[in-house]
Amino acid sequence: MKITVMTTDEQFITLDVDRDESVENVKALLEVETSVSLHQQQLNFNGKEMKNSDQLSSLGIGDGDMVMMVPLSSGTPSSDLRFNVDGSAVKPEAFQQHIRGNSQMVTQLLQNDPPLAQAILGNDLDKLQNLLRERHQQKLQLQRKQEEELALMYADPFDVESQKKIEAAIRQKGIDENWEAALEYNPEGFARVVMLYVDMEVNGVPLKAFVDSGAQSTIISKSCAERCGLLRLLDQRYKGIAVGVGQSEILGRIHVAQIKIGHLFYHCSFTVLDAPNMEFLFGLDMLRKHQYPTGAMQCIIDLKENVLRVGGGEVSVPFLQEKDIPSHIRDGERLPQQASSRQGSAPETSGARDKTSSIPALAHSSGIPQNPRAQGEDFEVKISKLVELGFEREAAIQALRLFNGNEEQAAGYLFGA
Repeated sequence: MKITVMTTDEQFITLDVDRDESVENVKALLEVETSVSLHQQQLNFNGKEMKNSDQLSSLGIGDGDMVMMVPLSSGTPSSDLRFNVDGSAVKPEAFQQHIRGNSQMVTQLLQNDPPLAQAILGNDLDKLQNLLRERHQQKLQLQRKQEEELALMYADPFDVESQKKIEAAIRQKGIDENWEAALEYNPEGFARVVMLYVDMEVNGVPLKAFVDSGAQSTIISKSCAERCGLLRLLDQRYKGIAVGVGQSEILGRIHVAQIKIGHLFYHCSFTVLDAPNMEFLFGLDMLRKHQYPTGAMQCIIDLKENVLRVGGGEVSVPFLQEKDIPSHIRDGERLPQQASSRQGSAPETSGARDKTSSIPALAHSSGIPQNPRAQGEDFEVKISKLVELGFEREAAIQALRLFNGNEEQAAGYLFGA
């Protein structure tokens, strides 16, 4: 097996020794490597001094473990470099000064273990102690894992419980290998994704708009609509329930209002939701909108340049960095995600599936006015006539409901759409 010895001269020395090797023989090997006499060496493991007559196996030293060598002739007393049972230094200040006094050791630590090097070079001894305890716990966990693997190797092959443990160990090994490969080849996958927000104005009021191509409709919260002076235009006939990732009440619809993106102005319609965790969501209906009286919108989400292009590229609005997104919006995104993970619920595939906040997908239970008069016996006949004109059945139904069953108005609406 291999052990690593931390010294004051050669920094870190790797020795290939037998598991039952005596401490005295290890010191003899170190004498060759460091030119420090065997009798001037003191070896410590887990804060305890290793006696010459002890064997490595009896001290619990395994493959990959680290031992500290303290020359007794050095200026630092050996007792100052001992470790407590939990892995922390008995005298952290002396331990810190001892490492700082060796420039080569510091350089090697900066290369191999930057967190520990920063803790030693810093002034926070509590941080250093906590890091030493953390490394000690990691080491103990590794030892327990190795012991469990060793026990499984000698387990009864006909024992059902042993076979289950072996199967679980093999599965976990695959997961660990997959995780390690991701850290090496896809480290950005562990970073938090910043959602797409841009600066907009709604009815002259500036706000941060969340751009969501997975949301069916553009959404504005009741409080935001009130702040923008639009709540007086709320059409409550369009009440309903929006479902998707979570569920929220649809309070109604604002049919048209002015928005400003860059220096361009457009007309926009909003679905008003009772959603305290969301202010304004710029949905797919507006991203795909075209043939406006003021010109085509033609939005393009350009992730390469990190901008939202509007008007066929005439205006490019940069997506906000995380520091520019208000904290109450970021917090509002995290809370529903945590609640969802605690409940074990999986997001649906429609609507705002990629958003962390619980903004629904707007699969309306009653997204347009429902009028019993529009559900008469001739309702199906009117649908058939509109379908014969070349319109889709669903579009015909929605148009008839929108105009309370008036076939002519519905046809005119469909022809003009």
